[in-house]
Amino acid sequence: MSQGKFIAFEGGEGAGKSTQARLLAAALEARGIGCVVTREPGGTPGAEAIRGLLLGMDGEGWHARAEALLFAAARSDHVERLILPAMAEGKWVICDRFVDSSRAYQGGGGGLSDAEVLDLHRIGSRGLLPDLTLLIEVSPMVARSRAMARDVDGADRIGGRDESYHAKVAAAFARFAEAEPERFARISGDGAIDVVHRGVLSALVPLLGDA
Repeated sequence: MSQGKFIAFEGGEGAGKSTQARLLAAALEARGIGCVVTREPGGTPGAEAIRGLLLGMDGEGWHARAEALLFAAARSDHVERLILPAMAEGKWVICDRFVDSSRAYQGGGGGLSDAEVLDLHRIGSRGLLPDLTLLIEVSPMVARSRAMARDVDGADRIGGRDESYHAKVAAAFARFAEAEPERFARISGDGAIDVVHRGVLSALVPLLGDA
């Protein structure tokens, strides 16, 4: 049995990552490729519990270093209990956010250095990186519109931060993609869902040749 692939969707608020992850899984399943769709923080009972601590609106919240530690702990459990076992079974893992979100949010937005975030990832998750990271990029106007439509009951603790914070996050994602073009595929998310989906499938052609 061949090792499964690991695909991560990244991007800011309102990028449509969750929708595109579901569409990709359906397309792969139609080709006979078994998939697991998951998310971060989350994916396992322990990581979902940490998600509640991170994104819930109770209490005073967390400073950037505490956030980074909590995300790293959730990711470690996720990697060990779900991602690596699924890949060992030959399944493709499709994850809504992974370590690059910590690099962008707690690093670019929160002020931690990239080296600090990656050190936590090396310790907690063996430095695992996706085979392909799909960065869905949307304009600020589209992001605001989608986030408002999605968050009718209010944004979570991180999504609700101000525009300057989210601008830093977007800039960080762009830097990562420019620095690692072999791992990232940049896809415009401003268009219709089916147009974005076609862009996703096009980016996966090199990996599908190995499936």
